[in-house]
Amino acid sequence: MLPAADDGCVTGRMAPTRSCHIWRTPSGAHPPSFLIQRTLPALHDLAANSYGGDEAGLICGYLFDAAAPEPVRAIDSAQAAAWLDAAAPSSPESAFLWLHFNLSHAQAERWLLRHARLSDTFYETLHEGLPSTRIERADDSLIAVINDLHFEFSFEPSDISTLWISVGPRLVVTARTKPLRSVDALRTAVKAGDAPRSSTELLEHLLRAQADVLVKIVRGVTSRIDRIEDELLAGRLDHKRARLGVLRRLLVRLQRLLAPEPAALFRLLQGPPAWMAEPDAQELRGSTEEFSVVLRDMQALQERIKLLQEEIAANVNEDNNRSLFVLTVVTVLALPINILAGLFGMNVGGIPLAEHKHGFWIVVAIVASFTAVAAWAAFRKKR
Repeated sequence: MLPAADDGCVTGRMAPTRSCHIWRTPSGAHPPSFLIQRTLPALHDLAANSYGGDEAGLICGYLFDAAAPEPVRAIDSAQAAAWLDAAAPSSPESAFLWLHFNLSHAQAERWLLRHARLSDTFYETLHEGLPSTRIERADDSLIAVINDLHFEFSFEPSDISTLWISVGPRLVVTARTKPLRSVDALRTAVKAGDAPRSSTELLEHLLRAQADVLVKIVRGVTSRIDRIEDELLAGRLDHKRARLGVLRRLLVRLQRLLAPEPAALFRLLQGPPAWMAEPDAQELRGSTEEFSVVLRDMQALQERIKLLQEEIAANVNEDNNRSLFVLTVVTVLALPINILAGLFGMNVGGIPLAEHKHGFWIVVAIVASFTAVAAWAAFRKKR
């Protein structure tokens, strides 16, 4: 028995609904198989597009106020709108808001336009389609485009998506289209009680979370390369060239998308906004240095993969040369008998030894002699 429909869904006996697929079946009866095949993908798509989001597309929202008895408080989109519209001017200077949106939700951008009062540059970055990492100043805020790994990362180059960030003195907005690891790690830390003192410190925590995720990826790739190298040394080539190629493409894509981030941060911190405190700027510099270390580790892994690929290619070429040599030797050894067989197989008169009683053994001796000479010449060259 399937549950009753929510508001907005029309139910009926085997009748499809407007926005969700729900049918009623007799008590104790199982839904037909075609019904399950139709409803499960639709529910999966619905869960993927509204993952953790409310009616405004808000995945999570937190109000940080170090002066309050509760320094971190979870809020929904209605409470966030009320704080932005009325409470923000009268709130303490230490209070700021973090809102994390799912851009796959149709109402997310509309809600931001209505309540957040963000810079026009932020909305331009949402639609320009440039995935390269960058951090820049826009008016009195920071606009960042950061590439992150999917939550269900499977070491594929396509498992990378973009996170858009707007950082102001009182408001931090992060937005994505697919679940990402770094921002989810930050949300978990905030739910566990981590309370940044300022919006800049929240950005620094996000960058450190991203660096930690990349460190885990580097460790995972390193362990895979170690296993491939062990199997290579054991002589089991298998399909390691393709596996190494996938890992190398992943690292190249990560480095290509993430490499501009440290340089962009260093340029930004040369002239930070007026509301950014010097301790926060120093923390951002520290997170940038950690990020640079991770990128160097990725570069070293790429070089190691390249060396392994070259060694595997050399082994494959050696095996091919060995096979080609064996084929050449067999061809050379078979050449005398093929020539004599062609000559003696001519149906013409005057064939030698045709009437000789030991003609067959004489021909065999000639063929064996030529074969021995050819084999000696071939193997002498090999040695």
